[in-house]
Amino acid sequence: MTASADHLKALLSAHAARDDDRFYGVAMQVAAKSARQGHGKLAAELRELIDAARAQKIPRLAPTPVVQPRGELANLLTAGYPETRLGDMTLAPEVHTLLDKVLHEQRQRGRLERFGFTPVHRLLLSGPPGTGKSMTAAALAKELGLPLFTIRLDGLISRFMGETASKLRTIFEAAAETRAVYLFDEFDALGADRAAGNDVGEARRILNSFLLFLDQAPPESLVVAATNHRQLLDRALFRRFDLAILYGAPSTQQAIEVLRRRLSEMDTSAVRWLELGVCTEKLSHAELVKAAESAAKRAILGGDDVIDQQHLTDALDERHALRHA
Repeated sequence: MTASADHLKALLSAHAARDDDRFYGVAMQVAAKSARQGHGKLAAELRELIDAARAQKIPRLAPTPVVQPRGELANLLTAGYPETRLGDMTLAPEVHTLLDKVLHEQRQRGRLERFGFTPVHRLLLSGPPGTGKSMTAAALAKELGLPLFTIRLDGLISRFMGETASKLRTIFEAAAETRAVYLFDEFDALGADRAAGNDVGEARRILNSFLLFLDQAPPESLVVAATNHRQLLDRALFRRFDLAILYGAPSTQQAIEVLRRRLSEMDTSAVRWLELGVCTEKLSHAELVKAAESAAKRAILGGDDVIDQQHLTDALDERHALRHA
């Protein structure tokens, strides 16, 4: 055996400690031992692999276990460690496929970058309110074991607009230093069309700064922009993001799945799900969750854990009424 037990233990120890220099040093010892044992071809291949890995070494950024960002970042970001997983969400198949692509490329980031490619790391999520855009950012963070940093627009967009570009730089510098998911929610407040009639020169400069920083965003972190108003965004933004994912109201089947998921702890055996299809039309995921919770609370406060058809029908009707209030 070329590598001794001591070599194997040393390699594992160095890997666990993320000590690359020590790892490669032990690997070179294995190559030298191979040469002494007459395995010249293997020794040469090992040295080539080690030299290539050292030359193309990709810095590994780990999530920093901070409760809240400090310093200037404290006014710009809020930190969270979500528990929502992608499997907990009810999404259109095409959306789910794209998000699986993001996760797969991020998990294979090192392999891609060894060949000169970068994984998907800049996402634009758009669609009506309550369709799961912000929750998607949380789920991606959970799946990748990263913190979720949500950009506070009230801290970012200063009344002294010249400060905003400087604050943007601070955020993107943080993305280069700390691997995380960075969420720009309500992004249209920052990325509105530069050609809009009510635009001012400083707003254009802010957007230009964002485009520049986005181009330079490190692939280790995910930058996610979410908006309810896709039509307001400057067209140049769509070319800068790696993926633009469109969210919509759930189909009847998806709406029923949302209700079922939220009521999984209740007895729903009396519910005729297919008959609820008409009542769920045009309601968002968030509205359906609210309706399910309202029905559940009505049953619980009535002294029962059984959801009947009327509970759900009334709750869904209430959500429709609120839409038209």
